[in-house]
Amino acid sequence: MIILITGASHTGKTLLAQKMLEKYKYPYLSVDHLKMGLIRSGNTDLTPMDDDKLTGYLWPIVREMVKTAIENKQNLIVEGCYIPFDWRKDFTDEYLSDIRFICLAMTDEYIDEHFDDIVRCESEIEKRITEPDYMPDKVKADNRAFIKGFSGTGEDVTLINSDYIKTIESLL
Repeated sequence: MIILITGASHTGKTLLAQKMLEKYKYPYLSVDHLKMGLIRSGNTDLTPMDDDKLTGYLWPIVREMVKTAIENKQNLIVEGCYIPFDWRKDFTDEYLSDIRFICLAMTDEYIDEHFDDIVRCESEIEKRITEPDYMPDKVKADNRAFIKGFSGTGEDVTLINSDYIKTIESLL
């Protein structure tokens, strides 16, 4: 089984992946770690600021890792925001039957009510560099983009709109 976890920044993708790793003992691939490894090693001229180009660069690599894991009958959790909205087109039904897809997004109302908590918990699983321009309007726009993009391709989006912990636990 492959579990693909995506969503906007600060939605708990890494927390969910960590909880799944602990529960299922599946290996875990952070697309952010792959990104930084490729950038730091000089295998790309892209930078962490090139979000608009990183999906196109990283997804073909991740996609083929997913296919290899399925072909080898291995389990894998893949977590990151660099999964394209139309990711399913890259897999036949044979592969898709072994993939569980999860997209996390927060509603505007949840962000309004819990913005301080979102910021306070940003380094719970991994040490994050605080973004100076991380403001509620930006967070809302990012989440809306994920909701619109994935919903537009027929994907289910798990909306975080009230109890964050219960939402994450329901996905386990």
